[in-house]
Amino acid sequence: MTAMTHAPDRADFLPRLSSHHLARPRLCGALLESATRVKLVCAPAGSGKTALLTECLLQAPVNCTVCWLPLAGSSLSVGEFCERLAHAMGLTVADETSLLYELARRTSTTWVLIDDYCRYPEPALDAFLDRMLAVSSPALTWWIGTRRRPSCNWPRLLLDDALYECEGAVLALTRDEIAQVLRHLPPAQADSVAGRIFQRSGGWCAGVRMLLMQKCDWSQKTLPQQRMDTLLDYLQHELFSGLSPELAEAWRVLVHLPRFNASLCDHLFGAGDGAQWMRTLQTLGCFIEPWQGSPDWLQVCAPLSRLMRDEPWSAGRSWHRRACQWFAAGQHWKCAFEQALLAEEYEVAVSLLQHFSFEHLFEEQTVVLLLRLYEQRGEELLLGSAQLVGLITAALLFAGRFAQAADCIGQLSRFLPPPSAGQQRQLIARWQAQQGWLLHLQGHMDEAREHFEQALNDLSPQAWTARLLCLSGRTQQALLCGDLELAHSINREALCLARAEGSLLFEALLELDHAQLLEQRGASARAEALLADLCEMLGSSVERPTSLLGRIALRRGRLALSMGQQDRAAGFFQQGLDDCLRSFDKRVLYGFLGQAQLAADQGDYPQAFMRLRDAERLMQQRQIPDTVYRGVLLQVSSEFWLQQGRPELAREALTRVLRHYRGPGARQAPPATLELIPRIECLLILAETRLGQTQQPVLRLQSLLEQARSCRMIVLEAELLLAMSEVASILSDRESARQYSDKGRMLVRQFNLRRLLMKFDDAAAVIGSESLSEQQFSEGGESESSLSLRESQVLGLIAAGSSNQQIADKLFISLHTVKTHVRRIHAKLGVERRTHAVARARMLGLCC
Repeated sequence: MTAMTHAPDRADFLPRLSSHHLARPRLCGALLESATRVKLVCAPAGSGKTALLTECLLQAPVNCTVCWLPLAGSSLSVGEFCERLAHAMGLTVADETSLLYELARRTSTTWVLIDDYCRYPEPALDAFLDRMLAVSSPALTWWIGTRRRPSCNWPRLLLDDALYECEGAVLALTRDEIAQVLRHLPPAQADSVAGRIFQRSGGWCAGVRMLLMQKCDWSQKTLPQQRMDTLLDYLQHELFSGLSPELAEAWRVLVHLPRFNASLCDHLFGAGDGAQWMRTLQTLGCFIEPWQGSPDWLQVCAPLSRLMRDEPWSAGRSWHRRACQWFAAGQHWKCAFEQALLAEEYEVAVSLLQHFSFEHLFEEQTVVLLLRLYEQRGEELLLGSAQLVGLITAALLFAGRFAQAADCIGQLSRFLPPPSAGQQRQLIARWQAQQGWLLHLQGHMDEAREHFEQALNDLSPQAWTARLLCLSGRTQQALLCGDLELAHSINREALCLARAEGSLLFEALLELDHAQLLEQRGASARAEALLADLCEMLGSSVERPTSLLGRIALRRGRLALSMGQQDRAAGFFQQGLDDCLRSFDKRVLYGFLGQAQLAADQGDYPQAFMRLRDAERLMQQRQIPDTVYRGVLLQVSSEFWLQQGRPELAREALTRVLRHYRGPGARQAPPATLELIPRIECLLILAETRLGQTQQPVLRLQSLLEQARSCRMIVLEAELLLAMSEVASILSDRESARQYSDKGRMLVRQFNLRRLLMKFDDAAAVIGSESLSEQQFSEGGESESSLSLRESQVLGLIAAGSSNQQIADKLFISLHTVKTHVRRIHAKLGVERRTHAVARARMLGLCC
């Protein structure tokens, strides 16, 4: 948004920035640094073109003449344009020839900024602009903001290094830029709110502004549901008012389609006309862009499309029906299926499912669409084919709806007996494969293993997808049992089969199991490289496998977190959270958990517990059984309580949850949390030790340590060694504490488990055993002013001028731990400020 202000030394008015303006130095800096003669900013309405040009204008050199030419998108004749340009530049001549001559002989540094160039094709005006750009003096710089790319000789300018083009995509506000507008909120909350606004708007400047204007509480975790009347009014004036009725109707149809091309438009709007209308809308800058970088497919920009689809559309059913016909004829089955659902043609939608396979479940929105169909026509679906029942069952298992999945699996008995004994064996084997996965996800390991093994014995080579699912289930069970060698063997067998069948999606799914195995062995860098390669391979897929990419992002976030790379971890957790939310994947839980752990590492426990409550709320809203999430939520909560010095809460929760994993009827841990049970036992021992309510805690931890070593679970081994050091220190066994700490730290350094050290130092700060966090335990005196080795290190860095964050980075400890050490230093030295602490310590000879 800009306004105009009078400048007495200029030939015309110059713009000023709105009070709501958000600076974008990344764009402004690039434009100002470019030495090109022509700077083209081409983007749809509401992208902030005028504001960007104004921001650059206000930084023009002192000796530069600035000419501002606002055209408001008007269709002008060449003569009218010449008159306006001459007036803006303060020239007395306004005919074409004289104007070109004046432009060519210009010697003083001059900027001409043309804002909102002609929105509709004007061949004569475009040709004149081309001539001006070609003949103008090097002292003259052209800045052109436009929705439509004028028909000029851009390739020639580009080859002459005379053109810098700023395209629409880069004008979108980033998440960090949106967070700057939310300075009134606490930093963590501002970042979270900015993430939700960015997800809803895609960074489209006008969309961000409209969302901020909505009368809703963005501190809440749910997106606002009210209609955006402002958006409709904006589009009416900025888009529809300049289009013919036919083009406006065509745009309204296209915005409701997932993708389109010339052939589909011809089918919808008439042969010849449809393709031409599509190209016209694209030329006019009507928010049409390539679909996922494809050269053949287009889409209306996704955020605007999502916003528009929330609005009622009375004519929608007939258009969706026609689009369904075209997609089905072209064998674009998922798009046809989605259009059939939107047209409420449920019988057609059911019939299209015969073309789906298990791999379709990983494509964006497939699970959501299947669940929608199940809710609308559940009974009809269960009367269909065995393949259809199996597909719906897989979607329900994926989303965590185990009770409904069990009902679907039970319906497979309707198809018995089949025509032959061989077919019957195959049907039963498929039933066992799905029943095995249901039991596996519910935590019944022995029964699940039996079903997996029987299914693998009977499944034919043609049923390779079911075989791969069984092998993946067996791999996860071996990992949960700590049998990493068996897990590796089964995983390799499954990978060979997936590659032989040419299934990239199954290969990626199995490589996720492989990455989990590598993580257990401490090979975090190898696991990260493997997952990065997977992302690159999956990036070439025509249909984006959203859920699979979401799971990969969550796993990469966990790896980055373990290596102490908080910024990378935050990005991966947010990406995984967004993808899993869109695809209704129950693994979305681990995105919330990752964000909670990041907040706790910074000492922001209110935000950490808020993310845990968000996770629980979502699990309950989606009717996911508490066996999927309750144990890990309580385990992470207990970690936070121990870090806060509240062991009584941790002991109560851990004792309660451990009953589900021990004794008769015990359940296995969820597949994504392999170390859950031993970690719960370790935390319980720590809590009881701090409360003085345990017997032989070191021996109990030693038993867990021996199990971890026998299974070669390196990460768990390091964690247990550091826990044993903490326990020994609490029990005043300083020598044992030193030995366990040395061994644990050796593993931490060898396998780059930086976060374990941060957690260990946090624990030392909480329980008041400063010596816990030192490689050499202090033998100093007990005077009030004596500092531990770690506190001396912190004080030395304070004296050197380091900030708390810089101290955390240099000492490989968390920011929260640094603050705790600073508080202790102040208390021991009897001061309140950092400068006083340094002066006092120097006087006492505690630092130089």
